[in-house]
Formats: sequence, C-alpha cells, structure tokens
Amino acid sequence: MKYSDAGVSIDKGNTFVERIKPAARATFKKGMISGIGGFAGLFEIDMKRYRHPVMVTSTDGVGTKLKIAFQTGIHRTVGIDLVAMNVNDIVVNGAEPEVFLDYIATSRIRLDIVTDIVKGIVNGCKQADCVLAGGETAELPGFYADSEYDLAGFVVGVVEKDGIIDGSDIRQGDVLIGIGSSGLHSNGYSLARYVLLEKKKMKLGAYIDEFGCTLGEELLKPTIIYVRTIKKLQERKLIKAAAHITGGGITENLPRVFPKQYSAVIETDSWDRPPVFGMIKGLGTVDDMEMLRTFNNGLGMIVVADKNGGDKVLKVIRSQGQRAYIIGEMRRSGAKKQRVEFL
Repeated sequence: MKYSDAGVSIDKGNTFVERIKPAARATFKKGMISGIGGFAGLFEIDMKRYRHPVMVTSTDGVGTKLKIAFQTGIHRTVGIDLVAMNVNDIVVNGAEPEVFLDYIATSRIRLDIVTDIVKGIVNGCKQADCVLAGGETAELPGFYADSEYDLAGFVVGVVEKDGIIDGSDIRQGDVLIGIGSSGLHSNGYSLARYVLLEKKKMKLGAYIDEFGCTLGEELLKPTIIYVRTIKKLQERKLIKAAAHITGGGITENLPRVFPKQYSAVIETDSWDRPPVFGMIKGLGTVDDMEMLRTFNNGLGMIVVADKNGGDKVLKVIRSQGQRAYIIGEMRRSGAKKQRVEFL
C-alpha cells in the first residue's frame, strides 16, 4: 500500500509548494534570506534601523467565517482575513510586521482551493508590507470534512522600545476616534450564521439591495488591514493607544489599551454602521449590548488621541481612503465605574 491509499498525496503537496513559490517571493523585502521550501524561513533584522528593537508576536485564525467560504466556494479572500487578524493585533503596539507564517490543515489538498487561499495571504502580506516567509500545509484525511480546512496565522513584528504604543500617557479628555470596518471582519460569525442562515433560512446567493451584492459576498468581505494607517499616525506621534476591535467587540477590546483609572465614554450614534449589523440585530432581536460585545459594529480599530489632536488624526485616516469618526472621550473613573460607557 502507499500513503496516497490512505488519502495523503506527497506529490500533490510538492506541486502546491512549487506553485506558490513565485507568489511568496512577491512579498519579499530587504532582510529576507531564505523562504518557501526550507525547514524554516530566515529573516535578518536591519539593526541600523533600531537602537533597541523589541519583537512583537501574535497568532490567530479566521474562525467560522470559513464556513461561508465552504458554502460559496469562494476562497480567495479568507487569506486576507488571516493576515489581517494577526497584523492588526501587533500594529496597535506600534510594531511593523516583518514576517508572516501560515498553517493550512485540510482533509485532502485541492490545488485550486489552497492556491486561492495562498493568493489571499499574499495579497494581505503586500497590504501589510510583510514577508510571507513560510508555512505548513497539512493533509489530514478523516479529520476534516471533504474540501474543508482550517487556517492559522503567525506574525512577527519589530518596534523600537521607546516607540511602543501602550496607552500610559492617556489623560482626561483625550478623544476616541473610530476607524471604519468593511463589515463583520472575522468575528461573530457563529451568531451571524445562526440568525441569518439557520433561523431565517436566508440564501448566500440571494442579492440584497442594502448590501449591493449577494449575502455570501457581504459575509466574505475581507477584514481591513490597518497597518499603513496606524504607521502614519505613529510617525506623526498623533496617537496614544490603539485597539483592534475583534471578538468581544468594543466592550471587551477597548479597555485592554488604557489605564484602569479611566473609562471610555462612547456616543453610540456617532458613526455609520454597515447595514449587515442592523440586519442581524433586527432579524435576530439581538439587544444593543449583545451587539456591542459580539461585533465590531462598523469600527475595526479605535485610537486614542490628544484632546486637541482629533482633527489631525481624522485627516490622516481619511487620506488613506478610510472612514473615521470622533466617537467619544476618555474620563477619569471611580473604582466601580464601567471601563466602557455607552451613551
């Protein structure tokens, strides 16, 4: 018997590696020593750029958004989500993403599917100015359903120690500025699928006027990568903290980046929400607080700026083609105050 009789094709795996090498090379930049095909990727940190470099790392996946990809057969954007969920987590500390690694686990390698996934990863790495330094594709017959897969990503970035964004200099009256999301990004899909697909029996191929596209296309809109925007704000020393709004929504993520003696006071009618959130809320009779602690509700990133610097921050963000809103301010709080207050 052969390994292929058990469902694992070494030849197909080798073909895939050769196929993606040119795409991975398109992400290479100064410092890349070796890439796809070896046991490990080697990347040299340019020590002329840093006095005291600090490595910043993160790992994340895409979650049950992948179920939408399986059902629609559209796999070209989930790779962008994979990169975004990782690089957005380290850029909030001021880090520049340097190298990215992916892990794809599937029942059996379908060259068309895994190639589309990696094309999305390459797209995301280019947006994040990050090198795709390597990865792993595991063929696990009997572990996943046929043509299904899971994704994990890993990123390493570098920040100058005295350039770390940590929120320590936040003060009373500093403004909160929200940066618009493209939609659900990669969080809350278990609830979204439950409401829209299971309970309301909506079809992914149905065209929705509010969205200007099909339901499936709306749910697969890729997560915005905020690396270049945050980098520009950091270069101009315009922000004191930044929070990536992912699972847990504003309620859980924003308090992670400011001191405990402060509360974030947010005006909930101060920004525009993509219509998908209103649809989930209405059809699922989801209350406001549950929406705010489950979804990003139209804000993929929130930054804290000096109370006199809000207009400058808005100008920089909008120059990057992104929507931005002043959504509230920081206030000193007592011991029993909520970390986030919604008005």
